[in-house]
Amino acid sequence: MNGIDLLVKEHENILAFTGFMRKICAGILEGEPVDGPLLRECIEFGRNYADKHHHGKEEKILFRVMLENMGPVADKLIRNGMLVEHDLGRLHLSELEKAIDEYEKNPGTEPKLDIISNAIGYGALLKRHIEKEDGVAYTFAARELSEDILKAVDAETEAFEKQAREDGVQNKYETWIREKVK
Repeated sequence: MNGIDLLVKEHENILAFTGFMRKICAGILEGEPVDGPLLRECIEFGRNYADKHHHGKEEKILFRVMLENMGPVADKLIRNGMLVEHDLGRLHLSELEKAIDEYEKNPGTEPKLDIISNAIGYGALLKRHIEKEDGVAYTFAARELSEDILKAVDAETEAFEKQAREDGVQNKYETWIREKVK
């Protein structure tokens, strides 16, 4: 599988994850208790699979290559769009974690609101972000990068994936999402 196709495939797992978080938030609104440990598992998935693993490949490989080879349009798309949104996602996860901590110390409506708003905000951001990557950034890269550069992206992606497999990343998080989303 080429590097760009793999990124698109990983988006399926990330979208399933955002749907799962949305269900958790709907449950809270309907009166279910806040499940701090489950929400912390969501943060772990977001940080380690969606961000470190998936966004790591984008930032260290594909986006780097686009910035090196595709000029000012790619520079604007990547620096002012994709990377800004990656940082905003990290902020949502950090704020979600703070909200969970606050809720566990002082359960109440306001910390619940902060949990819901950051979880939903993170999911909505990722959904729009994925639409832009699949529909614009990746197609732009596939169309404009030379075949040799795309092959280099594929090789770097495979090396990244190999190390992640050795570390158990894909197995852990892809199993987690399958078990949670059922």
